[in-house]
Amino acid sequence: MPTLNLQYYKGPDAYSDGTIEDELLKLVEKPQEFMAVLARDDRWPLLYHLAAERRNLLEWYPFRRDAALLEIGAGCGALTGLFAERVAQVTAVELSAKRSRIIERRYADRPNLEIMAGNFTDMVFERSFDYVTLIGVLEYTRAFIQTPDPYGRLLSRIAAVLKPGGVLIVAVENRLGLKYFAGARDDHTGRQFDGIEGYPAGGGAETFSRDELGRLLCAGGFTEQTFYYPHPDYKLPVEIFSDTFLPAANHMLADAPNYDQERLKLFSEQRAFSTIIRDGKFPQFANSFLVLAARGSGGITDDR
Repeated sequence: MPTLNLQYYKGPDAYSDGTIEDELLKLVEKPQEFMAVLARDDRWPLLYHLAAERRNLLEWYPFRRDAALLEIGAGCGALTGLFAERVAQVTAVELSAKRSRIIERRYADRPNLEIMAGNFTDMVFERSFDYVTLIGVLEYTRAFIQTPDPYGRLLSRIAAVLKPGGVLIVAVENRLGLKYFAGARDDHTGRQFDGIEGYPAGGGAETFSRDELGRLLCAGGFTEQTFYYPHPDYKLPVEIFSDTFLPAANHMLADAPNYDQERLKLFSEQRAFSTIIRDGKFPQFANSFLVLAARGSGGITDDR
């Protein structure tokens, strides 16, 4: 059985998909039924939390078997099971008590899993970690760390719990992703062209261009960086490219779907990507980033 730690939970739940999480609390006890549920129910939160494709993001990564991993913002555990399979010890941090209970019930057979409910910046850990993950979390930093330098605070706290040579794994949307130019709404604000225009109306979330993300991580001391480009995005990736294996102009990259809201389609992303790739600009216009980052040298173990 996993361990559920509520010591740092202050309540109420600050982030939720609503009453559908009550359904998830029941569904996760029957993972063998996930595919049947998704075949008959097209609600986005079910697809996002239950789809096996979520694992594609890091299924390929050679985690060290004897390692300890800290997952910040575990959600309903879409990737927690993969981590628990691959490393010796997983600590999953989640702001929401309900989501923490969903993870506990979903992975009831995982004794190497500890779930901690509450804000990461409030927590004291008894161990340090070989890996720390921020999968779909970095963009919410301003909302949940209300200090003059929220990103600096987050990254300094991560550095404090990461072992020497440890790896920070970040996945986040590219605010200059091609799908947004083509008419897709911002994943977080729901507004068209919002990230491209620099989020003029503000809001609780913000994403980054490739250069912005690199500078942000460097400012936090994570100067060694390897960028990957999940396509069509990091949430439900079908393909993952890197700077050493970029798509060819004739690769025929699929247009990005929008499962959770209506979207315009102003032009063919597939044809536009061919032009962008021929000009060597794919990393700047990829829809999402996956970054392996380390402080100093020697922390990153794979460069596919």
